[in-house]
Amino acid sequence: MKKMSPVEAREFLLTGTRTAKLATVRADGRPHVAPIWFLLDGDDLVFNTWHESVKARNIRRDGRVSLCVDDETPPFAFVLVEGTAHISDDLTAVKHWATRIAARYMGEDQAAAYGERNGVPGELLIRVTITKIVAQKELAA
Repeated sequence: MKKMSPVEAREFLLTGTRTAKLATVRADGRPHVAPIWFLLDGDDLVFNTWHESVKARNIRRDGRVSLCVDDETPPFAFVLVEGTAHISDDLTAVKHWATRIAARYMGEDQAAAYGERNGVPGELLIRVTITKIVAQKELAA
């Protein structure tokens, strides 16, 4: 097992269509984990969610989040991210990021359609200020 450099961790997070598993804290303290599509914006991680989703409700109450992104093929690797999530309902930003995220996961040819579908009132942009990263590679090497 080897540590990834910050550059390697960033590249890993942006490679392909790996989803992140987002952990938030429920009101009673139980964890809630959900898969998300995401991108990086500078040093922040960004994703969209509906305003009534469990993750949105949890983040509204407690902005502490953790995410795990992993490579499930040998020799295996993962990046764990901890941070503080901030919510925006600015529709221009929501639509912009919904379109960019869709381009990553669905392809450029479908990005605009997904941006229109997800760039609507009620959809939120979540921006995670990263406070800690743990990144390992070659776990089975």
